Amino acid sequence: MSTGTTIGVIVVVLVVLAAIAVLLKFVMQRKRLRSKFGPEYERALERNGSRMAAERELAEREREHSKLQLRTLDPTTRDNYARTWTSVQEQFVDEPTQAVGQADHLITDLMAERGYPTEGHERREELLSVEHARTLDHYRQARSIVERQERGEATTEDLRTAMVHYRTVFEDLLGDHREGARS
Repeated sequence: MSTGTTIGVIVVVLVVLAAIAVLLKFVMQRKRLRSKFGPEYERALERNGSRMAAERELAEREREHSKLQLRTLDPTTRDNYARTWTSVQEQFVDEPTQAVGQADHLITDLMAERGYPTEGHERREELLSVEHARTLDHYRQARSIVERQERGEATTEDLRTAMVHYRTVFEDLLGDHREGARS
């Protein structure tokens, strides 16, 4: 085999190996994003219409999230939030509409306490999706019920359902399930 042929074969092999490495990188990223974001991955895919666009969006959420100064809650603060939540739940019996409103505000306060920005529901959802993707749908469903309630379209049973959804989100935010939590 001539030197030119040998060099040509080596170049082709290197190009093929580089292509495999790039493809493997995309496959591994897709698998990681799917695992991390769960149902939010499918939601992003549906909204964006293409895998690449959805994955770009989710990677951007991760970048934005990494800029946050998230905090763990000290035990006293955690206990205070837990007591407040219990009080809100007890209020539901007599004042379901007010209790759901207070639950919504308590969730927002807890997000702020943890270091999440609280402006705009869409931004909250995007940033929460990075670490709380498994409970994010509960937040969306509770918010949807609150919006219906504001229009006078929610029943007491709907409000009870909103409280259940909020409790799931509250418990997730109150706990410290993050990997490598920053103090």
